[in-house]
Amino acid sequence: MPHDLFTDLTDRGLVHQSTDASVLRSWLKTPGRRVYAGFDPTADSLHVGHLVAIMLLRRVAAAGHEPIALIGGATGMIGDPSGRSEERNLLSPETLQANIAAVEDQIRRLLESVGQPVHVVNNADWMRGVGYLEFLRDVGKHVPLSQMLAKDSVKSRLERDGGLSYTEFSYMLLQAWDFVHLADSHECRVQIGGSDQWGNITAGIELGRRLRSLDLHGITCPLLTKADGTKMGKTASGAIWLDPARTSPYRFYQYWINLDDDDAGCCLERLTELPLTVCHELAAERAENPSGRGTQRRLAEELTRLVHGEAGLQAAQQATAVFFGAAIESLDDATLGEIFADVPSHDFPRQQLEGDGLPLTEALTAAGLAPTRSAARRTIEQGGAYLNNNRITDHTYRIKPADLGDRSLIVLRSGKKSYAVARFNTG
Repeated sequence: MPHDLFTDLTDRGLVHQSTDASVLRSWLKTPGRRVYAGFDPTADSLHVGHLVAIMLLRRVAAAGHEPIALIGGATGMIGDPSGRSEERNLLSPETLQANIAAVEDQIRRLLESVGQPVHVVNNADWMRGVGYLEFLRDVGKHVPLSQMLAKDSVKSRLERDGGLSYTEFSYMLLQAWDFVHLADSHECRVQIGGSDQWGNITAGIELGRRLRSLDLHGITCPLLTKADGTKMGKTASGAIWLDPARTSPYRFYQYWINLDDDDAGCCLERLTELPLTVCHELAAERAENPSGRGTQRRLAEELTRLVHGEAGLQAAQQATAVFFGAAIESLDDATLGEIFADVPSHDFPRQQLEGDGLPLTEALTAAGLAPTRSAARRTIEQGGAYLNNNRITDHTYRIKPADLGDRSLIVLRSGKKSYAVARFNTG
């Protein structure tokens, strides 16, 4: 990691806005600084959109500083209006606590591996017990209403039909106080966040100046978006989560493999710790051979290893190889279902596997891989039929329980690319 952290962030396209760049560059050249980013526990997992902030904190740590991850146990009860078109649903205390525990575990795992001290704090710890009148007197009186109304995140919501509730409006005060509190308790002088956080960050900078005569600073990074302007990390089936129980390592890996070239190149620079020279070499390869998808593969490898570990990466790569014809071994039904989620499937009674078993010709026909049993027989005899990616050339072959990939699935294939899933259910 270059000693000049601010220049490295700039070169990677990670600086959207900042306070005085020369001051920041100089301040960050002294090791042991503390820099914070906030994470509201709106779910029990972080998602791909959080990776920019996570990687910023990892870069902070790699440069010899101490990252602070603030979990919004207090602010999460309100919801940040920044970048939102409508108000968030308020979480129950029980759900919020479960989310806090899960998110903290993810953050620690992703940051502590760098080797620097990591501080994970919860703003509920200093907001709990603070009276409403006390907060208005000690904090609210120092934040001009004109300053809050001028923020883009507030103006954009006020112009919509739904407006902005007082609850959400107060979020800016709470985040501003977080910054001042961390300056007091941790000598933190810099806050980082997405570009939609600029209003909240500058509110904290101004509050620190008014209350403590502090010189606080902020850096925002571009939001993770695709070339068409839409948010990255969303698919037709929903968000791409960092928790493997929500998004499997295979689907996580495939998300990055399937990015467009321009999006993949941008993510390689912003979301991985590869030297920029390597990113530029891959960009040159991409220009010469756009269909090679070398950038996507390297991006998928780096991020899957970071989020899911070496074992998760190997599982994702094995699952990917299976889709392209590798033998199906030691994969459970859930993983097979993920890999072949978009291919046709057919349900068979489990009892058809008992006794003499189910004729492969019947299975291929029922699953839509052959128009008739005669056609299925010819496909088998010509070497074009596969059961769990193993070629079957005996047209009399019958499927038995031993052929199941795990408990209930068998993958059928005709030729190189025509797949179907046979599901054998009881009852």
